[in-house]
Amino acid sequence: MHRHTKVLSSVMGVAALLVSALVGTSSASAASGALAPYDAKHAGGTVTLVAQAAAGTLDPKVNYTAEYWQLYQATYDGLLTFSYGTGATTFQVVPDLAEALPTSSNGGKTLTFKLRTGIKFSDGKPVTVADVKASFERIFKVSSPTAGSFYNGIVGADVCLKTPTTCKLDKGVVVNAATNSVVINLVAADETILSKLAVPHAVINPASAPSKDAGTTIIPTTGAYMYKSYDPNKSLVMVRNPYYKEWSHAAQPQGYPDQILYKFGITPTAQVTAVENNQANWAYDPIPADRLNEIGTKYASQVHVNPLTAMWYLPMNVNIAPFNNLKARQAVNYAIDRAAMVKIFGGTQLAGPVCSFLPPNFPGHVDYCGYTKGATPAKPATAWAAPDLALAKSLVKASGTAGQAVGIVVSDDDVNKQMGVYLQSVLTSIGYKATVKPISGNIQFTYIQNSKNKVQISVTQWYQDYPAASDFLDVLLGCASFTPNSDSSINMSGYCNKALDAKMATAKTLGLTDPAAANKMWGAIDQQVMADAPVAVVFTPKQLDFISSGSKNYLFSLQYKMFVDQLQVK
Repeated sequence: MHRHTKVLSSVMGVAALLVSALVGTSSASAASGALAPYDAKHAGGTVTLVAQAAAGTLDPKVNYTAEYWQLYQATYDGLLTFSYGTGATTFQVVPDLAEALPTSSNGGKTLTFKLRTGIKFSDGKPVTVADVKASFERIFKVSSPTAGSFYNGIVGADVCLKTPTTCKLDKGVVVNAATNSVVINLVAADETILSKLAVPHAVINPASAPSKDAGTTIIPTTGAYMYKSYDPNKSLVMVRNPYYKEWSHAAQPQGYPDQILYKFGITPTAQVTAVENNQANWAYDPIPADRLNEIGTKYASQVHVNPLTAMWYLPMNVNIAPFNNLKARQAVNYAIDRAAMVKIFGGTQLAGPVCSFLPPNFPGHVDYCGYTKGATPAKPATAWAAPDLALAKSLVKASGTAGQAVGIVVSDDDVNKQMGVYLQSVLTSIGYKATVKPISGNIQFTYIQNSKNKVQISVTQWYQDYPAASDFLDVLLGCASFTPNSDSSINMSGYCNKALDAKMATAKTLGLTDPAAANKMWGAIDQQVMADAPVAVVFTPKQLDFISSGSKNYLFSLQYKMFVDQLQVK
């Protein structure tokens, strides 16, 4: 641990170099604007992306990783999507496979769409309203991670959640082939429904798509690109969809490269070297701390830093020892030195310590911290300042869990392993027998979701699906998001507080008429959740993108990160 601290102390000055070097590039990315017109003279070539691990299943109804959601922009389409563009433009919901935004009736409970005509899947078959209905039923058949939180408001979803394999939404998704119309009926109006229909879990697949997780089997696409091959141990290859013709520049624009090659099994250090040598166009994994000085000086013009609405956090399993004990969970929150973990990530210019659940500058966020020295959940400070190891030790002792074994499950990249080693030292210091369990990033995210794996604590991240408090609190900690023995159980803590669930339902309804009052309620819910401490929130990150000197037209989406299909290599 001391060795890492010594290395990291040398990069603290690098952060300032990075930021000063990036004023032009990052501010350009942050400015709001629509996508520029397509310039055919820059089309062609191969964009090569590199990562240490694949992100598991390629199925867009199941995959819930930022790594592949970034790719789905260019391949799959829903009735709606988030706009291509930069800055706040990327939070705008626009019509995609639908001709226009839906008309709303019945007090907001009925949404009527008209499907575009002439669009084909990458296998040449036309997109029909039958595919739309089957795709919404498929959300439940494959047990999509958001079936119980995003789409449980569709009429008939309650039955589909109980018996997924026979899901029918005959009254919830009503289609008419003669008029090419799609009507979605909701049990109650939902202020976030358009955003929920714009994320990848709501994309339209062929009705013939498998009724279980497709895994590495490729599902035909509608977008500018299709998947040619996928081997999670080696690579993912995307090529142009021969049946694609641009129907909306804002929703699904033409891409520039002829091929997008994603190589796996490349260590973060090797990724940096590959980008420096123009052997790769972009590196996925966090830049190792000992390479930050190098890229922040010699390659500063190739680095882009952008804000994210996201958090790194530690889910604790509230259903098994030792974290089925509130005092044990609170002890972890008091013990962790968030500043030390920020250093591991790369310094204060790349992350900021927090201990509230909703990120700063996000709807419902309140500046508070109940887990810092001199504060309690009942009498919080306004911000995190320092850990309180003495209090943490006393809580462990009072909990009766001292001496118990705790396994920390992390991804096996350098930064996550360093986080794990740090946590091991902290948990050991407050009275536990802690071990680090690194596993491939290809499976870590799904592994820590499945309760049968009995993961006690893990390191993971969350990036917003859409800009609403419910996307953090309800999606990650709502009762409906916990599915025992499932790889698609995004509530990794297994936390279920029915009283808070009821308050979240009230806040969602209130948001339809009084967003300010709803956000105030979400802030109160945030504090109540953190008093229960099912997680320890550590910091909010920024995105550092390192691209090769041969890569042009870098554009950043606040919703889905860099537009990989808009990179120009010719």
